[in-house]
Amino acid sequence: MCGISCIVALDHAPKNCSGRLDNPKTWPQQLDESLELIKHRGPDSRGQWISPDNKVALGHVRLAINDLSPDGAQPFHDEEDTVHAVVNGELYDYDSLRASLLEMTGYHFRGHSDSELVIALYKYYGLSFLSHLRGEFALCIYDSRTQTFIVARDRYGIKPLFYTFVDNRLLIAAEAKAFLPLGWEPQWDVAGLKEAGWNHDARTIFKGVRKVRPGHYMICQSFDSIESRPYWDIEYPLKTQPDPRSGQEMIEGVRSQMLEAIRIRLRADVPVGVYLSGGIDSSVIAGMVTHLVKEQGERMGNNHETERVSCFSIAFDEDSGFDESAIANRTADHLGVKYYKKHMSEAELAARFEDATWHCEHHNPDLNYVGKYALSELPQGLGFKVVLTGEGADEQFGGYPMYLPDYLREQDHAYASNPLPEETRKAQCVKTDEENSVYYESVGADGANRGPSLPRRMLNDITTVSSMAAFSPGVLFADWTKAYGTCDPQLTIANSVDGRAREKIMSEWHPLHAALYVWQKGHLSNIFLSCLGDRTEMAHSIEARTPFLDHHLTEYVNGLPPSVKIRWDEEDQRFTEKWILREASRPFITDELYRRKKHPYSAPTTYPEDGPLHKLLSGLLTRERVEELGFIAWDKAEGLVEKAFKYKDANAMRFAFTVAQWIVIGERFKVKRAEAPVSL
Repeated sequence: MCGISCIVALDHAPKNCSGRLDNPKTWPQQLDESLELIKHRGPDSRGQWISPDNKVALGHVRLAINDLSPDGAQPFHDEEDTVHAVVNGELYDYDSLRASLLEMTGYHFRGHSDSELVIALYKYYGLSFLSHLRGEFALCIYDSRTQTFIVARDRYGIKPLFYTFVDNRLLIAAEAKAFLPLGWEPQWDVAGLKEAGWNHDARTIFKGVRKVRPGHYMICQSFDSIESRPYWDIEYPLKTQPDPRSGQEMIEGVRSQMLEAIRIRLRADVPVGVYLSGGIDSSVIAGMVTHLVKEQGERMGNNHETERVSCFSIAFDEDSGFDESAIANRTADHLGVKYYKKHMSEAELAARFEDATWHCEHHNPDLNYVGKYALSELPQGLGFKVVLTGEGADEQFGGYPMYLPDYLREQDHAYASNPLPEETRKAQCVKTDEENSVYYESVGADGANRGPSLPRRMLNDITTVSSMAAFSPGVLFADWTKAYGTCDPQLTIANSVDGRAREKIMSEWHPLHAALYVWQKGHLSNIFLSCLGDRTEMAHSIEARTPFLDHHLTEYVNGLPPSVKIRWDEEDQRFTEKWILREASRPFITDELYRRKKHPYSAPTTYPEDGPLHKLLSGLLTRERVEELGFIAWDKAEGLVEKAFKYKDANAMRFAFTVAQWIVIGERFKVKRAEAPVSL
């Protein structure tokens, strides 16, 4: 797990542009300064390589996980010194891949790092090498033989990868802050903020900075032509095709796939732990890890102890209504694991707010990311570099409440044993739509945006698209931003789905699967795997591994009928989310967790007056600082802090968090004040 910063000088770059690669005295220093800003991603070593023709530069900071020797340092080069690469991430099952490459090609490996496989696979398979990678990764390859530069990101966007252009140079990095020493001058992407493009498509909150999309690679040929192409996508079966498998067969299939996804993620040359909350997802992982260690003799990285697994958890104040640590405690006792807990008071959240925001590089209407940032301090302080986490389970198994209306939108013809009567389905469909609107309003979101609309018509009328846009702060924007026209986050979501997938959503996929697809393309990669994943973990040099996003597992789960993901319980007259995950994991978890309903990980949204957060936000949301953003109207933001803390308005609290985060980012990145373009 590492950080990368790379540059490609395009042929049409002006010869007098600042910081050109043909100035060898300037370039290594700039690249080193870029790597310095992301050294938290790789504190163990740093390396860079600049091509002899000063066209390409590869920079890398390393968090040593596999092959701790200098042989694992990057950039990597082949024996002929023609193919060069930097890799951020973790590749699994690399022993078998390495053995097959040795047999087929006799490739000479310098060391035993999993990342070194990338060059060997590329040289044998060409661009098809990506289909052989299993894991989470972001990488850059330069092939000097063909003047081809390749940038690729893993299937779900677990690892971040950004690009921009400065003086006709292509810049690529793991975090946008790495662009700062390379001539980049940050500006707000106001339209992208208002339309929520930063959350639902390839845009970021910064103008001109883009994400490499999950499951995509970019290719730059002859320092000129640049294209982005998909190499993988999420797929679901035809909704009218009956599944012949029995329920037990599917349960055993999920269990087998889960155990294998976890087993291969225990491999490391450093200690490995588990993040444990009070929910089923992380508890499944902790339970299966414990089984693999105690019953099958697997090791947790280089940890020689084979009896006890180390788990890490976070606790909020007991009276907050968000603390799940008591359940995590009981799970830890049941499993017999070592259990370490980090308590987060309001003061602890306030103290970390600004640093966590700097690392995330985007806003979030919840302080759960600050909690995750603090949690990652715990394993780091105990000498751990790797943890397994439960991200991705809800997106695969239908865990979130907003999926239920879309599950009920159509009958499930794929599962003949579905216990849900058709009359009940129709009645529950109306009921859950109404309940979801009330729920969103209760947590400070827009519950009135769920009516018929063009975006929903484009996506087979799924309501999940409305849920994804429920926390839009558009009402705070200055009047001049109306010049950008209608900025509808729901339309952004619908437009970001490519035509092939939209056709399948309309005619082939069950609405539940359509909802899972759209959610994963937006919220999962751009929030959950970002500020609740890589960014807050790597801020403390922690590599998080996500078994639920192993593509062998997800491809199996995607092929299951909707009604084994969300299941009607006739006896209790309620729906059970993630039913098949519960059944597959039952031997490894407590009965309490098996029967527990979903509680999303969140931080409190109400806090007392005159407390640490009230004082922090009062200091941040001043007229001068808000107006320096340029795109937020002071008369719309002026009363947010009072409404949030005095009147306990959850909507105002979320908006106050959001504006405060923009202020922190704007000041730390020195973002230029947004102004209406002259043409507008």
